[in-house]
Amino acid sequence: MSRFLDEMETCVPALRRYARALTHNPDLADDLVQDCLERAIRKGHLWKPSGPLRAWLFRVLLNVYRNDLRRRRRTPDPIPFENLPSEPRAANVQPGRLALAETARAMQELPSDQREALLLVAVEELSYADAAAVLAIPIGTLMSRLARARAPLRQMTQADAPMLRTVK
Repeated sequence: MSRFLDEMETCVPALRRYARALTHNPDLADDLVQDCLERAIRKGHLWKPSGPLRAWLFRVLLNVYRNDLRRRRRTPDPIPFENLPSEPRAANVQPGRLALAETARAMQELPSDQREALLLVAVEELSYADAAAVLAIPIGTLMSRLARARAPLRQMTQADAPMLRTVK
């Protein structure tokens, strides 16, 4: 095995030259040679001593190179770090998420009795009777609290919305 590794070591400069000629990139060439040597050591039992080791190593390198080409065709190339913008782009926040955050903020500004009634009916989807039972108030009081909560909530969440008029 040591003779195999010693002979393999003498072939490294030639493998690097060949890899650079194939890839036209010194970094990719070094990676290719490293992958080739790793595979050659792992598959060393397949080498037949009757032929030259150098030719076998070139064949292994070429196979690794072709496999890498096939893999790159299936997956897109990563963007080099140098080509990235200074700050990564954040996905645009969806209007629905903005509206939800704005509504949640506006609900926190409501009086607690109105907020409790609104949460039970609008968020938890309880019926008026069930919500009134939870709050221990008459249904009419619940409906009054909901109406008083919805009016300022509508104003707080639509302050920036353009006013539309009906055209006949």
